[in-house]
Amino acid sequence: MPKKVRWGVLGAANIAVKKVIPGMQKGVRGEVVAIASRTLDRAQTAAQTLRLPKAYGSYEEMLDDPEIDAIYNPLPNHLHAPWSIRAAETGKHVLCEKPIAMSVKEVQSLIGARNRTGVKMGEAFMVKTHPQWLRVRDLVRSGEIGELRAIVASFSYFNRDPANIRNILEFGGGGVMDIGCYPITMSRFLFPNEPARVSALIDRDPEMHTDRLSSALLDFGSGHALFTCSTQLVPFQRFQVLGTKARIEVEIPFNIPPDRPSRIFIDDGSQLGGLSARVEEFPTCDQYTTQGDAFSKAIQDDGEVPVPLEDALGNMRVIEAVLRAGATGEWERV
Repeated sequence: MPKKVRWGVLGAANIAVKKVIPGMQKGVRGEVVAIASRTLDRAQTAAQTLRLPKAYGSYEEMLDDPEIDAIYNPLPNHLHAPWSIRAAETGKHVLCEKPIAMSVKEVQSLIGARNRTGVKMGEAFMVKTHPQWLRVRDLVRSGEIGELRAIVASFSYFNRDPANIRNILEFGGGGVMDIGCYPITMSRFLFPNEPARVSALIDRDPEMHTDRLSSALLDFGSGHALFTCSTQLVPFQRFQVLGTKARIEVEIPFNIPPDRPSRIFIDDGSQLGGLSARVEEFPTCDQYTTQGDAFSKAIQDDGEVPVPLEDALGNMRVIEAVLRAGATGEWERV
């Protein structure tokens, strides 16, 4: 195997420190060797906790280090595109947290930077590398559930802290950008074509103005995807894939636990209440490990990253259409 890809992390965000870095440290193709923060103290604290050999008191200093091959960018949404472009311009490959940008225009600027610099760049939808989702897609493509006609998904949590980055509109806060992007991307993952139009209902927080309750209908032509996401509801997530012969239920679709097996249910509906469902269980798997290794492999083998920018562009087009539809009350073209 080629030498391990040496990763640096931009910022000490919770998702990086608590989930992504520990997951990537269990991988076989890459190693996290550095973390940068806006203050050296914070970077050193994170590096010590995670046993990383290098800490930097600025993002620029890490980008200038020739011993870093790739960057993981978990910065707030409005900083995704600017710092990913800066990383690419220093020759670093970039795995950027979702949503990878604030707009379609920004994704297009990322594509331009990638093409100009020749680096690998992709969006961090870790779910797309987890075995349970690869199995769901295989089941759909095999025809076991008949024709895929409908997807119904829910994703919610409760957070009304006005200082939380997810609740600051100008920084890309709100439910659709933060978690609605998951049912959008996984519906696109399963349907064979892109949605042509969307309709949406959006309720905004009266003080923070972020979308706190959003429901959207995506028209794929051959079927529909319906999802509700909220930043102010009981924590819950579920994903139903409905075919003409059977359905698939994904028990924990997005925050798949790294410390216990995960399950999906395949049900032909012959008994109500899911009594006829067949359970498939997947061994314990950290989706941040599989994501890191898949991206590192793409670097080593000069292959395609798990979620390329063209896919990110398609997702952002749907996100923008959903937000437009919520504002206009009309069907919006994607």
